[in-house]
Amino acid sequence: MAKKLMKGNEAIGEAAIRAGADRYFAYPITPQTEVAEYLARRLPEVGGVFVQAESELGASNMIFGAASSGKRVFTSSSSPGISLMSEALSYITSAELPCVFINVCRAGPGLGGILPSQGDYFQATRASGHGDFRLIVLAPSTVQEAVEHMMVAFDLADKYRNPVMIFADGLIGQMMEPVDFDAVETGTPADHSSWAATGANGREKHIIKTLYLNPADNEAHNHHLAEKYATITKHEQKHEMYGGLGKPELIITAFGTAARVCKTAIDVLNGEGVDIALFRPISLYPFPAVAIDELSRKAHVKQFLSVEMNNGQMIEDVRLYTNNRKPISFFGRQGGIVPSPEEVIDAIRNLLPKKATAAAKKPAAKKTATKKPAAKKK
Repeated sequence: MAKKLMKGNEAIGEAAIRAGADRYFAYPITPQTEVAEYLARRLPEVGGVFVQAESELGASNMIFGAASSGKRVFTSSSSPGISLMSEALSYITSAELPCVFINVCRAGPGLGGILPSQGDYFQATRASGHGDFRLIVLAPSTVQEAVEHMMVAFDLADKYRNPVMIFADGLIGQMMEPVDFDAVETGTPADHSSWAATGANGREKHIIKTLYLNPADNEAHNHHLAEKYATITKHEQKHEMYGGLGKPELIITAFGTAARVCKTAIDVLNGEGVDIALFRPISLYPFPAVAIDELSRKAHVKQFLSVEMNNGQMIEDVRLYTNNRKPISFFGRQGGIVPSPEEVIDAIRNLLPKKATAAAKKPAAKKTATKKPAAKKK
C-alpha cells in the first residue's frame, strides 16, 4: 500500500483500529475533535463501538468499565479535557487496567487557546491525578511517528497493565503528512482472561477494585505499583540523537513539534560548521535518564539548551538527570506560538562564543600570491 496523506488526528484514529482497539469513548474538544469525527464514521465499518459521552468525566469512567473487560479501549481529548479525566486516570491506574489516553495539547492555563502547546508536560509526567501513580507517556514528533506510537502504546498498556498517554501537541494533530501504515508493525492484544471481568462462568471471581480500607493493604498495593514503575523505568526509556559534527559543544533538548523546529536550526548551523546536536526524549515517562546522564558526562559537551512550547517544564528533568553538571539554558514560546528555526538559531548564537560562531559563519579567505618587490638599483 502506498503512503496516504492524512491529518494527524485521523491517522491516530486509524492507527488505533489497526492496533486492535475497537472501543472508543470521548467528548469533543479542539484541537482533537477530528479523532472522534473520524472514528464515528470508521469504527462501525470494523464492528467497533464509539460512544460520545456527556462529558470528559463520563468518557473516562466509561473507559474504566470497558477496560475492565480486557478489551483494547482508548479515548482522546485536549488539555482541559484531560484535567477532567484525571480522577478516573487515578482509579484506572490503581485498578491496573490497560488503556490509551491521547492528549492533543492546546495552550493554557484555563481555557487558554486552541493553538498547539506543550504546557501539559507536568500534568502528563507528574500530576495526572491524585495518589502515587505514573503513566507511560510517549511524545511523537511526526504524524508517522504518532501512528507508530499508537501501536506501541496498546502493547505497553497490555504488558504492564497500565494506562499509556500519547502526548501530541495541537500541531501534530492538525497537520497533514504522508503515512505508511504498512511500515508499522501491529501488535497483538494480550490474553487478559486471568484478571478481566467477563462473567464468572466456571471460574473464580475476578474483582477489580481501588478501595483498600486497611492501611497495610493499601501500602502493599502501592509498593506493588512502585515496583512496576521501577521496571518500566528500567526497560522503556526511549530517545533520539540528531545532528552534530562529531563532538558537539551544545546539546539542545526538545520533544514533539519543538524538536522538529530544532532539527531545522541544527541543519543550518551544522552546515556552517557549528557543532551542536539534539537530544529528543521520545518517552517523557520514563524520561531517558540513563542516556542524558551519560551525555552530560562527556568532556566535549559544555552546555544544554532546553527548547519547549511552554514556560520551562521539561528543563526540570534535564536538570535532574544531568545533575546540573553543565549549564542549562531555556528558550520557549507560549500561548500557542510555535518557535521559529530563526529564533532557535538566535538563542544558540547567544550562548556560544562569538568567535566560534563568527568563524564558522565566515567563508574561508582565498589565498593570493604576493609579489616580492624588485630590488632597487643603487
